[in-house]
Amino acid sequence: MRPLLFILGWLLFCLGVVGAFVPVLPTTPFMLLALWCFARSSDRFHDWLYTHRLFGPPLQLWHEYKVIPLAAKCIALFFMTASLIYLFVFLDAAIWAKVLMSTSMALGAGFILTKPSSPPEQE
Repeated sequence: MRPLLFILGWLLFCLGVVGAFVPVLPTTPFMLLALWCFARSSDRFHDWLYTHRLFGPPLQLWHEYKVIPLAAKCIALFFMTASLIYLFVFLDAAIWAKVLMSTSMALGAGFILTKPSSPPEQE
């Protein structure tokens, strides 16, 4: 077992749980990273997270089909847009910071939008 990856897996899992209740903190990316850490440090906790009744299904959809559910896409895009509006309207940030944040959010949104919203039809 790799203890640093195991600890990092639990830290990421905890951040993902917090993200389930805090709208601006994403859940799934933290769970995906936690799953990756557990895959390299503990088969037991990898299997537990992958089959978890709440967090398992989105992780399985991503693993099997690279699917991001439509609801998750809408929520992510809404909060990205709200964050940018807040940045430009209410904060006095340097222009380079605004450009950097806008570019990274645009890249993130592009990634999200290029992924399917549902798995392919089973025949």
